Amino acid sequence: MVAVASVQTIPAVLRSAAERFGDRTAIIDGAVCLTYRELLEHVRMVARVYLAGGVRRGDRIAVNSPNTHHWVVAALAAHYAGATLVPVNTRFTGTETVDLLRRTSARVLVVAGDFLGVDRLAGIRAAAEPGDLASIDLVVRVPLPGPLPPDTGADPDTGTVDWPELLETARAADSVTPADVEARADEVKADDISDILFTSGTTGRSKGVLSAHRQALDVASAWADCGRLGPEDRYLVVNPFFHSFGYKAGILVALLSGAALVPQATFDAAAVLEVVDRERISVLPAAPTVFQTLLDHPDRDSHDLTSLRLAVTGAATVPVRLVERMGGELGFDTVLTAYGLTEAVVATMCRPGDDPRTVAHTSGRAAAGFEVRVDARGEVLLRGPNVMLGYLDDPEATAKAVDPDGWLHTGDVGRLDEAGNLTITGRLKDMYICGGFNVYPAEIEQELSRLDGVREVAVIGVPDERLGEVGKAFVVADGLSGDDVLGHCAAHLANYKRPRSVEFVPALPRNASGKVLKRLLVKERTA
Repeated sequence: MVAVASVQTIPAVLRSAAERFGDRTAIIDGAVCLTYRELLEHVRMVARVYLAGGVRRGDRIAVNSPNTHHWVVAALAAHYAGATLVPVNTRFTGTETVDLLRRTSARVLVVAGDFLGVDRLAGIRAAAEPGDLASIDLVVRVPLPGPLPPDTGADPDTGTVDWPELLETARAADSVTPADVEARADEVKADDISDILFTSGTTGRSKGVLSAHRQALDVASAWADCGRLGPEDRYLVVNPFFHSFGYKAGILVALLSGAALVPQATFDAAAVLEVVDRERISVLPAAPTVFQTLLDHPDRDSHDLTSLRLAVTGAATVPVRLVERMGGELGFDTVLTAYGLTEAVVATMCRPGDDPRTVAHTSGRAAAGFEVRVDARGEVLLRGPNVMLGYLDDPEATAKAVDPDGWLHTGDVGRLDEAGNLTITGRLKDMYICGGFNVYPAEIEQELSRLDGVREVAVIGVPDERLGEVGKAFVVADGLSGDDVLGHCAAHLANYKRPRSVEFVPALPRNASGKVLKRLLVKERTA
């Protein structure tokens, strides 16, 4: 079991990890391999650069980079320097990133070089209006495969340092000693804001969610306990670090458990299979579509996957057959599902020993100190010490999300069984009304996922002159016709729930965390 009762700040947990796990491997990132002791030294070095750049307690440090060891070190160094971490979605445009930098008044920007064909720093500078980047005193450019792009258009008042120069920069920082760095880390308190994670923004402008160190560590501890992680585990992180699934259920879980992190910058099924084989990966959390892709990969059987023991996934729709195949064909001893959101991170989770139907049809029982209930509308409400502190500079939205009794209104619709297992059946905003009846697409998606041949499915409401709205199913499938899909619905769903049309697509649009972007389907909807 992982215990953090006496260690409730991220700098303290990092120090503890260096003491407890010492020369055990902390990160494997290609040719880079760091022990826990070496990780602490790298973090101290970067924190010294931050302090020399003028970072004070509570300042914001933004990290806009893919899953590599640089992200881990840069983020933990932000905590060590007493700053607040602001993870930036690597899929954001320059305009979206500038919006986050301006709203958080970030003092430091850690940004990738050329990644996926995009020079992010150039895009940020091109999108910025005069004054938008005035708060930034230091830019750290992270090298990815290939040369760093030239530093053009820099503000003369903003220092730009390339990652390979950080050691020299730290040694030259005469104004900041190693003792100063340790003193700053000592000043961090459990209730200090550790991070500002922005919501996915799929239904509007993203909101910045404020969390404290104690909260980030409590949810990570609960996740590690449910998964029974330990120092022998090797944890492949395909979930992006800018998302709580990669950061809090990834990096922080490893610090608490001593597992070795193996980050993957972009998801590639062939690369995942190769890494699992080569590095003897034991833990692989991901969205359901990732596991489906691995199962369907033509080279799967040519790799040794026997090291895999734990998979953690989550979605409104996780087919029972997928859970069974993950155990039988990918070799996982344990498959768990969980439910969370940025405002709570991990609220419920299955436990080892739960049967496949429980894992597929529910998101498990309350975890991390949460109470869970479902109100008269069917909305899932959460209460506990790990509900967010609030939204950044938005007391009105905060009051709307968290009521006076402390219940977080999630916007998700669900039900609880007698054992306390939560099943998510839809979203309040995702609901449509067909002939006067409320229809929750997640229920239809769950049923369609049971049809052999269906790989992925998303249902939306489209206009109908007689009924107001009817369902349309977007399906990724093998060897099925529209009549097959509609016939299955006719046999298993009430009439008002049945989609009236089907469109087969090669893939569903998703964001970086695996959530289906239904707004992109709605743009092209036809009855």
